[in-house]
Amino acid sequence: MENLMGIHRLRPGEGGVVRKLLSEGAIRRRLLDIGLIEGTWVECLGKSPAGDPSAYWIRGAVIAIRAEDGQKILVE
Repeated sequence: MENLMGIHRLRPGEGGVVRKLLSEGAIRRRLLDIGLIEGTWVECLGKSPAGDPSAYWIRGAVIAIRAEDGQKILVE
């Protein structure tokens, strides 16, 4: 059984490997363009003071992703 969760649930310092991308449309295209594909390591670097968005380390770049979009990026 797979143990998947959205990246929005990662705490600073935690990471995981992308297993599914449930986003659709333009946001899906943007995520794929930055290399967010199955097998990619993602690490949460921190959350904004209000808690949204969060900063993630993705393929050598720091990317801010809103919780709304992060729940559709599943990692294990």
